[in-house]
Amino acid sequence: MTTQTRIPVLDLGPQLEALGDQLDQAVRRTLRSTHYILGPEVRAFEQEAARYLGARHAVGLNSGTDALVIALRALGIGPGDEVITTPFTFFATAEAISQVGAAPVFVDVEAASMNLDPALIEAAITPRTRAILPVHLFGRPCAMTRILELARSRGLQVVEDCAQSFGARHQGRHTGTLGQLGCFSFFPSKNLGGCGDGGLLATDDERLADLARALRAHGSRKKYHNEMLGYNSRLDELQATILRVKLPHLEAWNAGRRRVAEGYRRLLEGHPRIVAPPLAEGHVFHQYTVRLLDCDRDQLQARLAQEGVETMVYYPVPCHRLQLYRHSHAQVSCPVAERLSREVLSLPIWPELDPAAQATVAGMLLAQLERG
Repeated sequence: MTTQTRIPVLDLGPQLEALGDQLDQAVRRTLRSTHYILGPEVRAFEQEAARYLGARHAVGLNSGTDALVIALRALGIGPGDEVITTPFTFFATAEAISQVGAAPVFVDVEAASMNLDPALIEAAITPRTRAILPVHLFGRPCAMTRILELARSRGLQVVEDCAQSFGARHQGRHTGTLGQLGCFSFFPSKNLGGCGDGGLLATDDERLADLARALRAHGSRKKYHNEMLGYNSRLDELQATILRVKLPHLEAWNAGRRRVAEGYRRLLEGHPRIVAPPLAEGHVFHQYTVRLLDCDRDQLQARLAQEGVETMVYYPVPCHRLQLYRHSHAQVSCPVAERLSREVLSLPIWPELDPAAQATVAGMLLAQLERG
């Protein structure tokens, strides 16, 4: 029986309905100011974001991808260098390493957390290794204590990919403030999302923040006095305006996502072919991603779609298996990531997801699993 109402994987409607008047007023204020590039809204958002995160500096950028590239550039990482990272992530993580001329070195992930396995990092370190780039996948913080200890002992830098983890915490500290640099995305689907692209770099290092600000503006600290090759990567003033309205609500939204995750856990627990994510400390559930055992995941996803339930697969191809990297030393064995790519399915999640709709999603998933 087909559901009468389609259940999307994400619905931003409740958020926009709740904040519509505030957003309209704020956007009109910025439009009337006629100051659209690196104006007072960007400066205010940078200060507010830094205060929220507990970082000394925050630098608004055009995207999360640019944040990764500029972070690596600020650390002086380039041709001949290696950066250890996870293969189970969005391509931008590896792409940023390649964009600066360095080589991504892929290390397998933990099955339980789906994050970089700290026990495997040391064996991947070579004389060319300059940094470790962990990804807080789906909003779950990595095992940062062990990663940071290893990095310190081997003289390596740590750049955190926090594209999916704004608001997540590790031992009480926000992700993005644990390593030398933290990189965030404000893509509309993120826990804190804009109405277009946007990104942020966070750091406690004044020198790195100053260099990042220069790199985002064509390599200039003073207009028309370019010191290096940089980028045109500035957070848009209108996006900053929107993010300023949204930021005070982030804690409540993340709490809502955890409530949804707890609801799914109750609905799905005990099924022998479902591995549900635990409610780990600090997890903000950008995605609610289960593992489906002993079934054709793609066929099951198609059947759910026919019943009106949207799901997503993050990610069907681990980065080390992409054609782009098949010719390089990055072609390594990462069996856990490869297995996860065949098993994972992300279910609908947003802070206001109705319990009845959530029960429908879980019921449909269980029914399809029974079909085989």
